[in-house]
This record gives sequence, structure tokens and C-alpha cells, in this order.
Amino acid sequence: MEAVQEVILKTLDSEGTIKDTRNLVLPGEQSPAISQDAQLIILGALNSLTSREMITYTTQEIHTHILTSEGAQIALEGSHEARVWTVLPSKGEGSPVTIKELKQKVGDETAKVGQGNAFKNGWIAKEGDGFLKKVSSITDSTQLDMREVDSTGSLKSGEKALAALRKRKLIVQKKGKWFTVHKGPSFSTSLAKLETDLTADMLVSGSWKNATFKKYNFEAMGVPPNGGALHPLLKVREEFRNIFLEMGFAEMPSASYVESSFWCFDTLFVPQQHPARDLQDTFYLSDPAISLDPPKEYYESVSKVHEHGGYGSLGYRAPWDANESRKLLLRTHTTASSSRLLRDIATQPGGFKPAKLFSIDRVFRNEATDATHLAEFHQVEGVVADRNLTLADLIGFMRTFFNKMGIHDLRFKPAYNPYTEPSMEIFAFHPMLKKWVEIGNSGMFRPEMLEPMGFPKDVRVHGWGLSLERPTMIRYGINNIRTLVGHRVSIEGVEKSAAVRF
Repeated sequence: MEAVQEVILKTLDSEGTIKDTRNLVLPGEQSPAISQDAQLIILGALNSLTSREMITYTTQEIHTHILTSEGAQIALEGSHEARVWTVLPSKGEGSPVTIKELKQKVGDETAKVGQGNAFKNGWIAKEGDGFLKKVSSITDSTQLDMREVDSTGSLKSGEKALAALRKRKLIVQKKGKWFTVHKGPSFSTSLAKLETDLTADMLVSGSWKNATFKKYNFEAMGVPPNGGALHPLLKVREEFRNIFLEMGFAEMPSASYVESSFWCFDTLFVPQQHPARDLQDTFYLSDPAISLDPPKEYYESVSKVHEHGGYGSLGYRAPWDANESRKLLLRTHTTASSSRLLRDIATQPGGFKPAKLFSIDRVFRNEATDATHLAEFHQVEGVVADRNLTLADLIGFMRTFFNKMGIHDLRFKPAYNPYTEPSMEIFAFHPMLKKWVEIGNSGMFRPEMLEPMGFPKDVRVHGWGLSLERPTMIRYGINNIRTLVGHRVSIEGVEKSAAVRF
């Protein structure tokens, strides 16, 4: 670039003006810069010099022509008609060449196009089933035209000849540019480096006083800023919220990631000896390790139904461990928050009132990761509390809920949960994995959980939970959860992910 700038400045110094930059000879070249590639190099140098006010220039537009791939082949090897003429014998010097033999010698396309043009030019004649040369020498004007266009971008013979070549698709028209250059207010043949930043060292040494700074170009286009983009999980989460709110649900507070074993397990009638409480399934805190005491009366009711039974249940008939109940952990499900709120509903002033509640928040489980499992994920949970609810009500609600999400292929499978009876696992068909994937769990909360809270005997509570990640995978056709959450997430994929409308 600097060498090109020097050529421009020296030419201006000697001639005063550069009327046509196509007459310049670039460093390392022998001929003038008539090609558009050469003019683009000159344009870069002109813009750099203009930013220093060393020159000014005006742009002149022209229409030029370039060769197509077929035109380039003709410039190198000759026209189709010339190649046909070349392989034919003269009369009396060999047998006429048949069309089949001609195709073998020059190819189908050249034989087809070349023989017609050669006949038209009077170069060949037909004898029997074959062809012979009619003249002893030819001038391949098409090849000469191709070479002229390749070197100059035009033809001396004029627009009519160019139009004929464009019609044959041997050349294409292209808009070109060249430039007229004049001296600027700060013209000089010296290319002193311009400073772009005022540094602390320059201020200390005083060198800034004699430095020449590059002027700011306030008209230059800035770099377009990247707009924010919602992660697919957040898009699906918002759509879930809209579905819940549309169905008359209220959102539960669920910001407590750390819970005690009492609220996470004991209040849900999960036995203290249950495997879900083991270290290999649950993340326990080491500091602090013990929670504050829960409400005394409720705590005693829960411990009693676990150890001795009640409300029509025999309980687990196992010793109650107060220390186990007070352990702090990262919640394994948002049902811990639901149990707190359900007790508030059961003990609210004025007695029980029906409620529909939901939450969407993060939970943690100590399990191995694979294509469909993570140790940290989001749980969508809902509860419906009313009198005399049935399992059919729950199944009907689940179908309505998932249909609003666009998931119609559902299966319900009987399951066991310590705190619901009856219980069901919910499966949806994943079109990418081509198999049924578990997307949720549901059931009706047991009396051993509800009645210690203070609910009347005829009140039933539906509860269900599903992950946020798996419906998102189904919606966006993702077959590995680790490309949805974690370090493998594609930022470009997040930016381009479509809006969700179930």
C-alpha cells in the first residue's frame, strides 16, 4: 500500500495532476493499471492519502467487460469453429471426418457449436457423411476478440460486436471505476506516520507538540452493535408463564435455592431413609450445615406421621432423626417451595380457598450428565388445590396444558412417588431422538402430606413437575441437552433462534 502511495505522490509532484489512474504503472508491474483489480488497489491508497488531506480525487465510472469461463477457454485454446477446422483434413489429404469422429476429437459441445459456425464462415464443406477443410488458412477473430476484451475490457470494433459476444455468453458487462487525482492542502511527497492516539508517554515527554495526528473521520460508518438475544430456555419459559397465566394460575415465590431437608423431603412424606437423600443424589451444604428450626407444632405433626402414622396411614415405623431433618441442601425440586405455600393456604385466615399456583425455577441433583440429563436444570411446577378433585381431572388438565405447548403425542405411565398417590410419569415423543422422552411427573398429594398442614379431608391437591429443558429441546429440535445449556452453547444459535409460539 505504501509503495502505491509513493507512486501516486511522485506522479502528482512531477505532473501536477493525474488525469486517469489507468495510466499509472503499479510497483512490480510492466503495463498500465487498466484492470479493475488494479484500480481497487489504487482506491485504497487514494483513501489513505485523502484522510491525511494530501490529495483529493474524483471518481469516473465506466462499463467494462470480463470473460466468462467459456470465453477464457476460447482466448487460450481458440474458438469452437477454429478447433473443428483444425482437426479436419484438406480435400485429397485424407478421408472426410464423420460427426461421430468429430465428437471424439473435439468433444460434443465443440462439435455441435463449431461445425455450424465453421459452415457459416465458409471454412469447412460437407462431403458424403463427413467434413473437410474448404480453405487452407483461417483467422480466428473470436479468439482475437476474447484476448482484446481480456486485456482492455472492450473492443475497438464497437458495441455491436460486444453485444454479439454477450449474447453468446462469452463475456459479461461489469461496472468499473477510474480516478482523477489532484494535490490536497497538505500535499507532500513524504509519507510521515500519523499518530492515532495521544499517549501518557507523549504527554510526559512533550513529543505530542510536534506530532502529526490522524484526523477523525466523523462520517465513517461505525461497527453495528450486536443486539441482545433471549436464550431459547427463556423464550420457552416466558411462553410457559403465558400459558399458566392464561389458565388462571398465580406465580409462586421460588427464589430459595437452599432448603432444609424438612421442607424438601419431610413435609412431602419422603422417608428419612429414602435413597433420594443420599449424597450421590443430593448436594448437601457444609457451611452452614444446619437450618433454623421450623414451626414447632407443624414439625411435631410431620415427625409423628412419619414415625407413628396418622390420618389413615401407618407411617414408616422408623425412628425420626431430628439432625437429618435440619440438614441444609440445594433443593432437588421446587416442591419444597410449594409445600411452604400450601401450608400457608391451609392455615390462612377465613379457612381454605381453592388455589392454582405455578413456579419455574432452578433445581439441583447430583447425577451423571448425558444427552438428556444435567446436574442443574429448571423445573416447571404447578399445583391445583380444590375440593373433590380426581385423577381424571389431572389427566385432562395435563392434556390441555401440553396441547397449548404444541405437544400432542402424550403417554401417561403409572409411577411411584412418596408424596403422591396415585402418581403418573408423563412422556412425549421426541421427533429428533425418535423415541418417547419423559418430560414430567405428576400425581395427587397424599393425605399424610396435606392433613398435617391443616387441609380439610375433602381437599385434594394436584401436583406436577416437568423440566424446562426437554420441552425446549423438542421445540427447537435439539438432541443433546449439553448444546442447550453450558459451554457448548452456540452464541450464533442463540441469536438466530426463532421466537416461540406453541
